[in-house]
Amino acid sequence: MKLGDMSVAIIIVSIILIIILPIPSFILDILLAINISLAVVIMLNTIYSKEALDMSIFPSLLLITTLYRLSLNITAVKHILSEGEAGQVIAGFGNFVAQGNIVVGFIIFLIIMVVQFMVITKGSERVSEVAARFTLDAMPGKQMAIDADLNSGLINESDAKERRKKIQREADFYGAMDGASKFVKGDAIAGIIITFINIIGGLIIGVLMRGEEIGTALEHYTILTIGDGLVSQIPALLISTATGIIVTRAASDAAMSSDLLKQIFGNPKVLFLSSALCVVLSLFLPTIPFLVLAAILALVGAALLKQQKEVQIHEEEQVQESEVEEIRKPENVVSLLQVDPIELEFGYGIIPLADVNQGGDLLDRVVMIRRQLALELGMIVPVIRLRDNIQLSPNEYVIKIKGVEITKCEIMLDHYMAMNPGGVEEEIDGIRTVEPAFGLPAVWISESHRDRAEMLGYTVVDSPSIIATHLTEVIKKNASELMGRQEVQTLIDNVKQNYPAIVDELIPKVMTLGEIQKVLANLLREGVSIRDMVTILEALADYAPATHDPDILTEYVRQALGRAISRKFINDSKSNVITIDPKLEQIIMESVQRTENGSYITIEPDVTNTILSSLSRQVQRLVELGQQPIVLASPVVRLYFKRMTERFLPGLIVLSYSEIDPNIEVQSIGMVSI
Repeated sequence: MKLGDMSVAIIIVSIILIIILPIPSFILDILLAINISLAVVIMLNTIYSKEALDMSIFPSLLLITTLYRLSLNITAVKHILSEGEAGQVIAGFGNFVAQGNIVVGFIIFLIIMVVQFMVITKGSERVSEVAARFTLDAMPGKQMAIDADLNSGLINESDAKERRKKIQREADFYGAMDGASKFVKGDAIAGIIITFINIIGGLIIGVLMRGEEIGTALEHYTILTIGDGLVSQIPALLISTATGIIVTRAASDAAMSSDLLKQIFGNPKVLFLSSALCVVLSLFLPTIPFLVLAAILALVGAALLKQQKEVQIHEEEQVQESEVEEIRKPENVVSLLQVDPIELEFGYGIIPLADVNQGGDLLDRVVMIRRQLALELGMIVPVIRLRDNIQLSPNEYVIKIKGVEITKCEIMLDHYMAMNPGGVEEEIDGIRTVEPAFGLPAVWISESHRDRAEMLGYTVVDSPSIIATHLTEVIKKNASELMGRQEVQTLIDNVKQNYPAIVDELIPKVMTLGEIQKVLANLLREGVSIRDMVTILEALADYAPATHDPDILTEYVRQALGRAISRKFINDSKSNVITIDPKLEQIIMESVQRTENGSYITIEPDVTNTILSSLSRQVQRLVELGQQPIVLASPVVRLYFKRMTERFLPGLIVLSYSEIDPNIEVQSIGMVSI
């Protein structure tokens, strides 16, 4: 075996031999000096350690040093009681503290003993106990955090293994410290007992066996007792302090001394206030000490303040340099290629509507728009980007879809918009305008006229409501463009959680994600909700094996959603509609051209104009009756008739007979013919 492997065993056996064998006084002096030096080295190591595990051997070291100190104590007691002296170290400590006055020396010694036992030792013991308890309680949470980081890919298996090992070491260390701290407490108690044994035993031996006077014996043995107690208690005090330091050591990247200076003397304001307090105290207490201390604190605070300003300037220069360097990198152009799906840009006058600190609620309204459209259309509206644009007029806003301006409008922030719902005959004074969402005539009125307008029956809305309504309608009209493959995948993943069978059957065996996206876009283009994704996917699974034409599949899906479509566009149990002449339907069907990329109709322009003129007359009749125009067509014609008329009448509702709920009674009041 190597000598290094046997060193600990040799040290422990030697300590035991010190207790048993007679040790000369000069060797005892050397051993006592080693004891004091070793305690200083241990305490300094705990101060400069960055974390507790840097001295993981500390619990065992605490046991060895305690045993070593007790062995020296026992040896010193043997010398004191048998020879009346215990070497120059013990005598020197006793005479230095006593200073010719045994009572003062003994009182000082008792104070040191009380501080050691009641303050340092008990405090270290309690801290060790609490640290061990909290470390063990935190182990499961730390283990779960490691597993989460491992599963997310933040660390690899070796890192996870190392971190688990460290957690286990921490638990073992604090558990061992909890037990080892009891050695310090026992050592302090043993020191107190040995003190009384030395004094009482010394008096008995000195008076009865050596014939000394009581005063002489008391003085002689008290000095030796004080010296022996100090020689053992000073290292014990250092070790107890080291114990408290290591168990209270918080995680840090620096040594304790640097943390102490940085955290205590790191704020110049604190130093300046302390300096001012010292100046005030100098007026009532001794002047010179407090004024000198005030000057030192003020100078240190000024130097620290200057240093912080230099560091701040240096950091700002580094940030500017890094920003310039970052801009120069060619890959930074990639971020400029990102196009926001929906943007709302506004002039600086509208900023208060979007600023929460100024009472604006436009952001909350945008959140409600996304919730409303999710319930109404069943679509996931992308994030709506709000930004100010100084190039716009102060009260102007612009709505963009995929970077392209769709519409713009200018509002009056200090006014309300009043709209006539149709039954109000009395006009109200104001600035004539047009409601941006639906193009209805409206009037800008001041706040003083708001109550009167509402009493007359006008619909009065504020500026945030105008913007929110306009934004909602723009999103509805462009919903088909906003329904991309990623959004479709999100919807399908949501369905798959509860209905995995239909998703697995349809995708990707029968249809691709892109084909489903086209069908959903066709539905949204005509305002049909896709919230019932289960029914939509069921219909596609039924008919997709026969055809992959998205237009035909859309018609099949509409038939499956017939009840929801009927209830959306027909509110009553009875409804007046416009039908299509069967001869016209035959002409439309004969004009359909089918290709690999889809189908379209080819009708002569004159015939198209005739159809549109006939349709306009029928639509006008329904409008005059105050009813919503609805056209009914056969299922095979509905789509092509809608496409033929949507450019001229984009809001026209075209339904097929198979989409009408059987419980709804429809009556034709007109027919489109040529």
